Amino acid sequence: MSLQFLLLCIVVITALIFDFTNGFHDTGNAMATSIASGALKPRTAVGLSAVLNLVGAFLSTAVAATIAKGLVDANLVSLELVFAGLVGGIVWNLFTWLLGIPSSSSHALIGGIVGAMIAAVGGHGVIWHGLVSTVIVPAVLSPLIAGVVAGIASWLVYRLIRGLPEDRTAAGFRYGQIGSASLISLAHGTNDAQKTMGIIFLALISYGSVAESATMPPFWVVVACAIAIALGTLSGGWRVIRTLGKGLVDTAAPQGMAAECASAATILLSSHFGYSLSTTHVATGSILGSGVGRRTEVRWSVAGKMATAWLITLPAAGLVGALTYYLVHGIGGFLGPLIGFLVLVGSAVPIWIKSRKPPIDHNNVNDAWEGSLTGTVEAK
Repeated sequence: MSLQFLLLCIVVITALIFDFTNGFHDTGNAMATSIASGALKPRTAVGLSAVLNLVGAFLSTAVAATIAKGLVDANLVSLELVFAGLVGGIVWNLFTWLLGIPSSSSHALIGGIVGAMIAAVGGHGVIWHGLVSTVIVPAVLSPLIAGVVAGIASWLVYRLIRGLPEDRTAAGFRYGQIGSASLISLAHGTNDAQKTMGIIFLALISYGSVAESATMPPFWVVVACAIAIALGTLSGGWRVIRTLGKGLVDTAAPQGMAAECASAATILLSSHFGYSLSTTHVATGSILGSGVGRRTEVRWSVAGKMATAWLITLPAAGLVGALTYYLVHGIGGFLGPLIGFLVLVGSAVPIWIKSRKPPIDHNNVNDAWEGSLTGTVEAK
């Protein structure tokens, strides 16, 4: 068994760990409004989302190709570099999850890879026009587009049901939310699971087991990534669900359905064109837009803190990716990635311990928001 094959195994395992964190970090994008409005019970919501994420991962590979070939020069990629980029993405995902910040898992991953590439060979290894056109521009436009669509949809919905008894309309919209939230979960699978597929695809090209001319990853990669993101989704990600569902606006069923439909349409369109879109940005924009359209209170202070996290996601994950590359490459051989993996585990454990004091779970995710970024929740 060669050293490079062992490195490849570490990279694949780390990539699937990232996929798992992507799953629980982004569950709220699909299900937060349905949980907040009472359309779905918390555990039922994440279970349904997990199944549909699994199915969605098999529907397209356009985004995987963008990640593998459209952001960095594949000829300059090494397994050490891919590993370092994944560590950058995972650490940022865990940190923002602890704080309950709905930041972009996609941008964390891309930032980690770009930072590791710059550390390895310099800026010429990054395909800057690809980064701008398929990542940065959609990151700016997608929440605005989704917000406008959701705002108009929410305004129209409330115009249509004006004068009708709330108890007659709410039940119907709650059933509608089940369908719209399910569509987002399916769309999330078609977009986010592919990002990890693209990273493993990149690693396989670097290792030499897949030709650079290949246009899609091997089927086993698709299956493994689909299962990993589904398991992550099933685990809940309650801290982020709470922020999206309770922290931005107080969500009612008609408004929630409008937001979810806007999110699903935006995500599916981006997957069709191969854009590595942040489903977090889309969902947040939709929720804010629906609040404006309904003319209800929007907690702009919470939104502002989230936007700040969005701005620093790419550079912060890139810095972690670069530092990890220096560590791994400096030690060299198989020992470098092994020590890097142990450092990653050592960073994750205290974050998980901190998250249990007090825990946010399916029992208290819908408690009243009390003003802090994650909303104060008393231990039970």
